[in-house]
Amino acid sequence: MTARHLLLTLVLLPIAACGRQDKVATQSDSSFAALQQRGETAMGVNQYTSQHVFEPLPDGGRIVLQREASDSVGVAAIRAHMDTISKSFGDGDFAVPGFVHATGDVPGTAAMKRLRAEISYTPRDLPGGAEVVISTRNPEAVSALHEFLAFQRMDHRAGMH
Repeated sequence: MTARHLLLTLVLLPIAACGRQDKVATQSDSSFAALQQRGETAMGVNQYTSQHVFEPLPDGGRIVLQREASDSVGVAAIRAHMDTISKSFGDGDFAVPGFVHATGDVPGTAAMKRLRAEISYTPRDLPGGAEVVISTRNPEAVSALHEFLAFQRMDHRAGMH
């Protein structure tokens, strides 16, 4: 390889890599924006002005959704959504997270469906929103719930309390 070829390679390789990273970041951002839009459709509130928490607990976990600003209509929508999913999940129906995440295979849900009789889903009102507390005494169900919550936390770019 000549010195000129080496110089061109050293100059162009980082530029090509930056372009690839920009493309990946753009795809990631557009995928996240699509997730946020599906979330708004399913939950009835703007996902960018709401806060999600997916927290594992020793006997299950909890899903929290709250508005970041005072919004009585949004709070009512969140509470209705959390009530709906607590009933759906209790019936082994995980269509809503499948829709929001655009997948038929949300991690943890196969075991959660199979073990639904051993898992309770309790909606509770919170200031600015609501939560669903999920509990079980079955270690396999706890593991599935933690897998489900970890996936949700990652895909929603959310935190834990």
